Amino acid sequence: MSADTQDRLIKAAAVLFAEQGFDNVTVREICKASHANVAAVNYHFGDKAGLYRAIIKYAIAVMIETNELSQKAGEGLSPEDQIREFAKVFVRRVTGDGPNAWIHKLMVREMEQPTEALDLVMNQVIRPRLDYLSRVAGAIMGLPPEDQRVRRSVASLQGQVLMAARKVPAPLAKTWGGVAPDLDALATHIAEFSIGGMRTIASREPANGDQRPR
Repeated sequence: MSADTQDRLIKAAAVLFAEQGFDNVTVREICKASHANVAAVNYHFGDKAGLYRAIIKYAIAVMIETNELSQKAGEGLSPEDQIREFAKVFVRRVTGDGPNAWIHKLMVREMEQPTEALDLVMNQVIRPRLDYLSRVAGAIMGLPPEDQRVRRSVASLQGQVLMAARKVPAPLAKTWGGVAPDLDALATHIAEFSIGGMRTIASREPANGDQRPR
């Protein structure tokens, strides 16, 4: 029963923190949402901060799994196909209203209002992902991974796949032409748009401050 209570507390608090922010959620609200005794948070996690750390730990595990699956899908393929597989897996993992939809919202809050947890996310999730994409993009562009043109291209790719996790407001969806896009078509567009951009940027003379090919 104890493990069940902990699970309910984590799931309820994760959604509340993602929607309202850490400071705006009370322990009483968490316990009410999880149908737990008001003392349950302190009993299982020490305090609200301890519960938040447990949520971040869970979120990191899910995000690491996304990294691994998106990279594994492209193993042995050309750099271009690695980008295509990355986009396909990543878009499917972060899009929708599944049980882990709160993770993206919580990470947006962490970026805007960082806590000590952001260092863990950066070191265990974001930096390894960007290093992988920089190696792949560098291979496409014929440039070293640390080249600023590679880094900017990766940032652009990452921004596009993360935007797929955001809900499109109804008025915009109506104007734009649909609320539920074809995820495979979206992933394909992101990949082809990014690959084409990488090739074009690599073909140009480097601007001031860009690292030249070694």
